[in-house]
Amino acid sequence: MKKFTALMLALMMSLSLVACGNKPDDSNNADDANTDNNTEQTGGTLVLGTSADYAPYEFMYADDSGTMQYAGIDISAGQYIADELGKELQVENMSFDYLLTSLAKGDFDIVMAAIEVTPKRLQSADFSDPYYTDLPAMILVKADAADQYNTLADFAGKSVGAQTATTKEAVVTDQMEGANLVSLSLVTDLVNELVYGKVDAIVVDGAVAEQYAEANPDLAIAPASSELGEAQPYCIAVAKGDPKGLLPGINEAIAKMTSENKMERSSPLPMS
Repeated sequence: MKKFTALMLALMMSLSLVACGNKPDDSNNADDANTDNNTEQTGGTLVLGTSADYAPYEFMYADDSGTMQYAGIDISAGQYIADELGKELQVENMSFDYLLTSLAKGDFDIVMAAIEVTPKRLQSADFSDPYYTDLPAMILVKADAADQYNTLADFAGKSVGAQTATTKEAVVTDQMEGANLVSLSLVTDLVNELVYGKVDAIVVDGAVAEQYAEANPDLAIAPASSELGEAQPYCIAVAKGDPKGLLPGINEAIAKMTSENKMERSSPLPMS
């Protein structure tokens, strides 16, 4: 466990982002901020749902005072969009697999969680223009076994983890023939399983894989990752039909953010 804790601390120190983090709100007042579903205004608050276990996109860390803060690429982009809309950003955290269900119930105004648009997701939510595209998905393995996985076929009979309800599950089932899918709700749990040898590999977004591989010399990116194809852009989800009329303003903010190069991720900070 000490190894995994050190890994997470190093990972959290490795990010340099365009905007500061956002303080977690334990008041659970998302429902109060969503009482008017027929107007764009929600009491001046934009409630963002995310799964804060996915650095560098969204994660939590303790600031100098010990207060937990949200940070990451998605949090920075969400803060920019909230500012452009003249709203205060409120971040709510839960498991990825419940985010779109909670969005449909009105618990959030938007969902930002490195989420890609798929036909299934379009059945329950509408999506903004793309706001960020990073690296393709990659396969994270133990470093001492990396040379065993030169092609996707080498994972036949192996246990491969992916986050529940993400497109990475489809990577395992559709592209890694013969692999045994292990689904878990939290990416941190998946990495823990890999570190302690309970799974042979995990599939995550490329930037996430690179962060973990850089933070822990016992982990590496499998050469077979090159066979997984191109990266898909991330978009912001709103409730189906956009009942609060948020998408036009969100898309305008994304266009401005893109034109100002606000989503360029800078080089990682040196690790201690």
